[in-house]
Amino acid sequence: MWAAIRLVRAMRVFLVIFLSYMWAMSWARLWKSRFDTSAHWKKINRRNARRMYNGFVNLRGVYIKLGQILSVMGTFLPREYTEELEGLQDDVPPASFNSIRKTFIKSFGKRPKEIFATFNNDPIASASLGQVHEATNAAGERLAVKILYPNVSTIIKIDLKVLGWALRVYRNFVPIHSIERVHEQLSDMLARETDLVNEARCLERMTKNFASDPDTLFPSVYPEYSSKTVLTMSFMDGVKMTKKDALEGLKLDPYDVATKLTKVFYKQLFIDRFFHADPHPGNFFVQRGPEGQVRIVVLDLGSATELRDNLADGMFDILTGLMTRKDDLVVRGIDEMGFIAESGDRALMEGTIRKYFEKLLNLNISDFSKIDPAVAQQLSDPDMKREDLRELMKSIAYPEGWFYVERAAVIMFGLQATIAPKLNGIHVGFPYVAQFLMERTQKRAAEAARKSAEIAAASASGTSTPVAKPTDVKAAADNEAEALLN
Repeated sequence: MWAAIRLVRAMRVFLVIFLSYMWAMSWARLWKSRFDTSAHWKKINRRNARRMYNGFVNLRGVYIKLGQILSVMGTFLPREYTEELEGLQDDVPPASFNSIRKTFIKSFGKRPKEIFATFNNDPIASASLGQVHEATNAAGERLAVKILYPNVSTIIKIDLKVLGWALRVYRNFVPIHSIERVHEQLSDMLARETDLVNEARCLERMTKNFASDPDTLFPSVYPEYSSKTVLTMSFMDGVKMTKKDALEGLKLDPYDVATKLTKVFYKQLFIDRFFHADPHPGNFFVQRGPEGQVRIVVLDLGSATELRDNLADGMFDILTGLMTRKDDLVVRGIDEMGFIAESGDRALMEGTIRKYFEKLLNLNISDFSKIDPAVAQQLSDPDMKREDLRELMKSIAYPEGWFYVERAAVIMFGLQATIAPKLNGIHVGFPYVAQFLMERTQKRAAEAARKSAEIAAASASGTSTPVAKPTDVKAAADNEAEALLN
């Protein structure tokens, strides 16, 4: 019965939003001069975004997670939605301990206090899918016990059905090619985050990646107290990095904290290519090291993911194009990443990319704190008729794995801007970007050399006609590397 009630409540939220847009579209057809304007549609978007926010808060669970994802999808959603849903990034109210205890007993056959020496029924942190309680073992070690909410798998299945329907309807208003991938990747992320064995593996992998950095810390997993629905870790002390008074108490400069955090993220994304996909403020603590240095504690790695090769290659081309002022490389990178739909208007997409590339080159980004808001607004303004904008949206695909990267980057740099508004994250992360570019350049050169050898061998044996001279293939990669380094 509760499942049916939840289904009806969820469908009601999306149905009200759907009917609102249908009503607005009807008036836009009847009276275009008044109801088919940018200002009017912004008003409609704002109203429906608030409806969505209130509905998600009441539904909790998966909808809180969905709202967190949508709040950083500025590439694909109207700005009104991202602004209204930002509030869902904060901690949500905890569930009662009686409901949490059911998950623990089902997993271990015993109550928490029968396994741990001490166990605090009041959570120290809560999120959309579970919450964390403090405990100690027989040896007196402090532990953090993460427990999923009961019936979370059933709730997810119900909610994903409703969301699948809502996304199909949404395509009628924002016709992005492959928008269903939002649903697929949300399903994938939820499957990861509700499998705490997976989170334990991610913790171990990330710990190894930072083994040479004593100032980036991760909790240790206690396998004997862990399962798919319960994860027991070492308790990690620290203060939230957004609490400036707490940082002052530790005599730590917020800019040093933001610098360290940015370096950690750049290393994850560009060097390890295995990154934290949910880097909101609650997932980091700050400690003061023995020499007064900043130490970052990284938590909640259930959604950690690898950077896909096509995204890495596309980012390489885009970064190279920006550094060498070549819009062809930027277009190639965006295509390589999968943003251009096969059935879309390629010429329109390429023309729009080149237009924004020109705008970007004229934007002073040496100091983000000094960017003129009017200039930034001009950069983000589509400056297109509604019909052309709709056609452009049809030409945009949603690359697999992209929302992990976009979500992580937007949240991370938003957090950086909150802690240290004048910090230039590009300068801080440049050594990691440079290493990434060098590695991808070497990879391209190696691939070119391999293809060159294959072509030469085929030509020598007479089994095929070479499509290019071996020296031409190798020279192309070498020229690209030389242009980048210069």
